[in-house]
Amino acid sequence: MDIRIIRDTMTKSELRTIAAQQFGDMVKAVVDVDRGIMALGGELHADEETLLLEDGSHQENLWGVNLYPDRPALEWIEFDSMINVRPAQGNRSRFVERAEIRNTIVTIVNRLIRD
Repeated sequence: MDIRIIRDTMTKSELRTIAAQQFGDMVKAVVDVDRGIMALGGELHADEETLLLEDGSHQENLWGVNLYPDRPALEWIEFDSMINVRPAQGNRSRFVERAEIRNTIVTIVNRLIRD
């Protein structure tokens, strides 16, 4: 599976297909909270992060998540990734700790991935 940058909408059905080709029920994604785009399809969040950095994103705006297309709306985005560990930005765990960043991620993901 090639990593791709999502700038326009895709369907949850397409996301399910990607999940089935990789981890079964989950797709790793990295969201750029400044540019409103995301990369998905990598085996590691770091791979997607690298692609976005090469595309002009800035590290401080990139956050890793896992997407579970078959989970209920409030549970389908998991805010867990090693790339989220950023003590200098006040994020000391794999979880995206700041609610405003999580809310921005949810808004972007829900805009880019439609039912």
